Amino acid sequence: MADPRYEQFRALVNNFTIPACILSVKKNEKGLCSDARFFVVNEVFKKSYLETFKAGENADSFDSDAVAKMVEGTLYHDHMPKDLKFESLLIEAAWKKKNIHTYVDTTKMYGYWTEDIIFPVEFKDDKTVKEPDTEFCLFMYTLNKDMDTGKYASVSPDISSFVIKACLELRNEKDFILSMNTVTEDIRDYTRAFRAAVLTYDKDQRNYDVIAESHAKSAATVKEIFSDIPFDILEVWEELLKGTNCIIIENESDMAHYEKLAPKWVKTMRDNDVKSLCLMPFIHQELIIGFLYIKNFDTSETTRIKETLELVSFFLAAEVANHLFLEKLEYLSNVDMLTGVYNRNCMNVNVDELAIKLKLNPRPFNVAFFDLNGLKSINDNGGHNMGDQLLIESAEVLKDIYKKDKIYRAGGDEFVVISFDSKENFEAKIEETRKRASDPNWIYFAIGYYRDESKGKLRLAMRYADEAMYKDKNAFYEAHPEKRR
Repeated sequence: MADPRYEQFRALVNNFTIPACILSVKKNEKGLCSDARFFVVNEVFKKSYLETFKAGENADSFDSDAVAKMVEGTLYHDHMPKDLKFESLLIEAAWKKKNIHTYVDTTKMYGYWTEDIIFPVEFKDDKTVKEPDTEFCLFMYTLNKDMDTGKYASVSPDISSFVIKACLELRNEKDFILSMNTVTEDIRDYTRAFRAAVLTYDKDQRNYDVIAESHAKSAATVKEIFSDIPFDILEVWEELLKGTNCIIIENESDMAHYEKLAPKWVKTMRDNDVKSLCLMPFIHQELIIGFLYIKNFDTSETTRIKETLELVSFFLAAEVANHLFLEKLEYLSNVDMLTGVYNRNCMNVNVDELAIKLKLNPRPFNVAFFDLNGLKSINDNGGHNMGDQLLIESAEVLKDIYKKDKIYRAGGDEFVVISFDSKENFEAKIEETRKRASDPNWIYFAIGYYRDESKGKLRLAMRYADEAMYKDKNAFYEAHPEKRR
């Protein structure tokens, strides 16, 4: 005997001109979705199904009955990635009788932005035995190749108010990091979370950085916690996000689901007392450049929080992308690409600024010049690749010894260090440099340094240090005339 619900629901969904279906939704004793199936789908859904999930098949000449047999009665995740957030929305609609509307970026999954509309539905017929663990909802969607700003902006007043406030904070004249920390604090307060953070992510360089955070009082900082978490864990995030636009963990059941997929990551969460988590990626030019990380949030407001954070993350991604671009520009203009120390352009600017500051407010400082002896002979005998390697290794020596000081590559084979270290500490560093850079066949620095105790005349100090360096260089070539240029 045919199920009377099927015919009534089929008549309902066929009234819509967009893809529509009825989903049967079962929940378990914990109130979570245990089973969600396509009960009936309309004709538009069938065509959309072929176009979206069965690429290459001719949707214009499809067999309606064949597609119905392929889809109806099957689990939703037989045809699309299993999504805990989607299951949570189905419970909200089918069981809690809420109307759901979302507009999300699913371009990484399907190549489209997706607008989802989910309504509760009921079948009124005394002859039909009601299943105590099953309810139904109507699910409709539209797909857009490009973001529809009108749909994206169609949110409740409290959400729009929060998003506008965050945008204004991001666009004010304050320092970028200060603004990001303020917005992160607001997000933590809005989500009633224990911890919130913004992280940048660079897959090519295999590194990440916590650039903003907020946490409950007396808690360890996010930087401290993530200092022990390897980059491989964040790579797992990227892999998991290929099937969804964000990761939301509300409870132990969700945690167990991800534990099967990424056990090492879940172990780090359990070690750090993570009970719930919201992880939103920042997408720029189809690449993940960062994450919004929310730990132990108010799970009673998951739907509202998800919708809000999706919007906020859209704007945060733009700000982070701009920040990273400006950082890269600054790096390229100020850093020597071969050695990784500051370049001459940066030295000239810094010396100009520092000379003025020291003139107005004199304080003790040190200047040292380091010139590589024998670089030309190594270039001539071993080639420029060997000469480049010598420069790289020489810079590494300086970076290791003068960790807290600014190091500049002032010329082809010349490095300069300006330091505010004490006389004793700086002279100890000079002696360490002499010990580690005294191989006449490889790294050998001619060194000259000068300490200014109180006059604040930076350029004069640099001249004295340069003169001392040339005396040291002449002594080297007297001892090793074969290395002379």
